[in-house]
Amino acid sequence: QVHLVESGGEMVQAGGSLRLSCAAPGLGLPFSRYGMGWFRQAPGRERDFVAGINWIGGTTYYADAVKGRFTISRDNAKNMVYLQMNNLIPEDTAVYYCATNKFGLAAGLSRDYDRWGQGTQVTVSS
Repeated sequence: QVHLVESGGEMVQAGGSLRLSCAAPGLGLPFSRYGMGWFRQAPGRERDFVAGINWIGGTTYYADAVKGRFTISRDNAKNMVYLQMNNLIPEDTAVYYCATNKFGLAAGLSRDYDRWGQGTQVTVSS
């Protein structure tokens, strides 16, 4: 069963913007119970935290590398979470994953997340 599906990744020039989406078609429990996070993994590197949002959307948390450029949001009515990425730089190139936190938190560590999507590729050219 597919739990999370990311989309929106593509190649973009430095300074450009992208909006990633993550659909949650089958989590078992209501989507609004989960905190959600975005992570990314560049070639040869570990998976890094990017942004998190709590179950109601009232708390968000960002990695220093993206603070001020990226915005995480969610629409519980549509079972969707988004990552708006502005002023992209080549160092943002990675596969981006969304994930669920079963405690409803905007957590910052990958070990706090239990379900993951397949990822969507973002490539930023200089």
